[in-house]
Amino acid sequence: MSNNTQTEQLTQAGRQIEHDSFAIVDREAGSHAYSDGQWQIVRRMIHATADFEFNGLTAFSDNAVEAGIQAILNGAPIVADVEMICVGLSQPRLKHFGIRSHQFIADDDVIEAAKQINSTRAVQAMRKARRLGLLDDGIVAVGNAPTALLEVVRMIDEEVVKPALIVGLPVGFVSAAESKEALSRLQDVPWIITRGRKGGSTLVVAALHALLSLAESRQKSG
Repeated sequence: MSNNTQTEQLTQAGRQIEHDSFAIVDREAGSHAYSDGQWQIVRRMIHATADFEFNGLTAFSDNAVEAGIQAILNGAPIVADVEMICVGLSQPRLKHFGIRSHQFIADDDVIEAAKQINSTRAVQAMRKARRLGLLDDGIVAVGNAPTALLEVVRMIDEEVVKPALIVGLPVGFVSAAESKEALSRLQDVPWIITRGRKGGSTLVVAALHALLSLAESRQKSG
């Protein structure tokens, strides 16, 4: 049982159900090649979806978990492509680390800019996050829009933007797999992806909650 208090369920009954679920995932997932920290993330993604294919589909850059823990301990902002991620994240857990989540997909100026140049709201939302200074040293969380992820990759390549971590898990049939492959080719920015079409905001929230739990464990270990 975890010694964490800030990133756990609020009741003993809730904690017991969650930890029993993790034990079932551990038992049924079989062998894997992930590190302990990486498995905490993959296991929570399986827990959120009941899909064991994420044991294998999930990939990490070498330093992604440590980069994510440090970003959380530093109170880095989270920039999401859609509101669903911000709604799904536990606000008390974010508050414990002084973290705020942001999304701009429905902002009037974002919609207008997308219409003017026949772009997508997701692209313009990431450009707005860039203008507001939220991408450098922030955590980028993409669970829906491949165009958002491709735009962030472009800004990293062409505008020297450097997020602390990118959780890039867009889902779908147009450019989802390709956007994640493009992210995986980056050398200087840590990333977490699921290969192929599978992804989604639920997975992003699960991955971030796992990182929040790992960060609290790091706090307690001193």
